[in-house]
Amino acid sequence: MDTCYAALSDRLLVGSGEWTERLRDHTLECVAADERAPDRAFVGTVDAGLQRTTDGGETWERVLDAGDRVTSVTVSPRDPDGVWAGTEPSAVYRSTDGGETWTECGGLTDLGSASRWSFPPRPHTHHVRWLAVAPDDPDRVYVAIEAGAFVRTEDGGETWDDHPAGGRRDNHTLAVHPDAPARVYTAAGDGYAQSEDRGETWQYPQDGLDHRYVWGLAVHPDDPDCVVVSAARGPRSAHVTTGESYVYRWTGDGWTAAMDGLPGPDGLARAVLAPDPDGAICAVTNHGLFRSVEGAEWDRVGSWEAAYEQVPRGLAVV
Repeated sequence: MDTCYAALSDRLLVGSGEWTERLRDHTLECVAADERAPDRAFVGTVDAGLQRTTDGGETWERVLDAGDRVTSVTVSPRDPDGVWAGTEPSAVYRSTDGGETWTECGGLTDLGSASRWSFPPRPHTHHVRWLAVAPDDPDRVYVAIEAGAFVRTEDGGETWDDHPAGGRRDNHTLAVHPDAPARVYTAAGDGYAQSEDRGETWQYPQDGLDHRYVWGLAVHPDDPDCVVVSAARGPRSAHVTTGESYVYRWTGDGWTAAMDGLPGPDGLARAVLAPDPDGAICAVTNHGLFRSVEGAEWDRVGSWEAAYEQVPRGLAVV
């Protein structure tokens, strides 16, 4: 692990245990970076749109003129210059030049399911909570609408496939893996789910997952069958630093608690999880950054000041 970009509520922490604060006093929503271009990162904010750095966080510029609230961003696993961003209200934008220029992918809210999209804290609106690009096809993109749908495109956003039968409706985090290119993973408020056919049909392995409000999700970079999630009894417990949440690990034989080395569960906000390209999984919590080689036992990474004890918003490891 060389560099982490950890998005908290009001600042971005850059480093690998010794932190530099960036984007202070902005309200952050998400972060993305890629090991193939480690000095370039993207941060979605509530008040300043999509911010980009090309020098490892030293300087930032707004690069997407699509309103202030950018709620999701991801880099294509096939091409580090392929970047996707999602907003509130729900819209999807694509860049093919590393964020220099953007094109809106129209038609998203023309889908039949759009009439029921609604984000409970702000029921008059909804947003793109997560984007994931298929590892074997840069034009195939999976989109989590919070709340209401899982939708897909096969042609780079020219057209959209609406919510499939059996898909989760409160999707929080999506994941894909290069060793299982047709598989899609989702952590959702209505439970974990997994598809083996690019989101067409779904399975719901829940055995051992005692908390079904699932938020964070990461798949081990070396093993598509090793999945780690964060979960709680419900949103009131998950999204506060005085709540209670858990981390679970799946390796094909059911879910097991994976709390060894982590604080909590009391006083632990739901963790945000991300794969470490060096062969591990990282978790940012309100108590600090943690790393696990196999997703079962965790080691703290660096120091964590009291000012950082916030509900985390995003994590990228390069």
